[in-house]
Amino acid sequence: MERPRHPVLLYTLVLLTVLGWSFNFIIAKITLSYINPFALTSFRIELSGLLMVPIYFAQPRRSRLNRKDLWTFVVLGFWGVAVNRGLFIVGLNYTTAAHSALIVASGPILVLLLARAYKLEKITRAKITGMATCFAGVAILVAGDELHRHAGTWIGDLIALGGTCGFALYTVLAKRVARQYDTISMNTFCNLAGAIFLFPLTVHEAARLDWSAVGAAGWLGLAYTVLVSSIGAYLIFFWALAHLPASRLAVFTYLETPIAALLAVVILGESPTLALLIGGGLILLGVYLAEFGPGSEAVPVETAGA
Repeated sequence: MERPRHPVLLYTLVLLTVLGWSFNFIIAKITLSYINPFALTSFRIELSGLLMVPIYFAQPRRSRLNRKDLWTFVVLGFWGVAVNRGLFIVGLNYTTAAHSALIVASGPILVLLLARAYKLEKITRAKITGMATCFAGVAILVAGDELHRHAGTWIGDLIALGGTCGFALYTVLAKRVARQYDTISMNTFCNLAGAIFLFPLTVHEAARLDWSAVGAAGWLGLAYTVLVSSIGAYLIFFWALAHLPASRLAVFTYLETPIAALLAVVILGESPTLALLIGGGLILLGVYLAEFGPGSEAVPVETAGA
């Protein structure tokens, strides 16, 4: 592995990436006050797809799309972009940012289950314990307490969980072509496929949106979800993966959830309820056991939804 010349710069960029994803929960939640979830979802995905095109062509050693892989990228674009990122925004509209961050944190467990179903991963005792612990945490989080049951956040939790399932399917299915394409090419093809899926929704939402009511805060929030969360953070993440061991990078990526939950309490004024603390703790513990327990290999994953 090539040793970077400026490790301080490398770790700074990795930390900024994690903070960028963490703040995305907060900024997207605020932006939903100005743009409805379906408009925000479709606009974000369309713009991400369009902006990845010049980035792709600016890459001198870009991978060309093989026709036999066309259907694979259609499927990846549907699950990894349209479903994953789409349900992330829609779910966030109906639940709290802290709940959403913790639901997203269960992504590696769902990836592990699907990888086992496809016979790509062996299940160890540590992973079984981790999965059971994580799902117990999700159950407590979704069931919530009286406050959240009355507010109906469980609906948003389930929608967010559906988006995380989409991420898990994307991660497992992407193994079919991951070795044949570079990261920028993979992201470009998937983003374009997702943009095509949501193009009819984009036209519909553009026609019915009250553009004058969006305001500067709404447009800045949309720009953040596109430029920082959807494009910039992913590019830095995979660049860092080429210079850092996966296990070391995983330590940084798993900081995202507690940071996002803390930001939700501090900035959005969300209440740290007992269900949030217990359920969230079990989810993080379960992911830790599954990823770092005996016989487990720590591998950082992309952020589901965010």
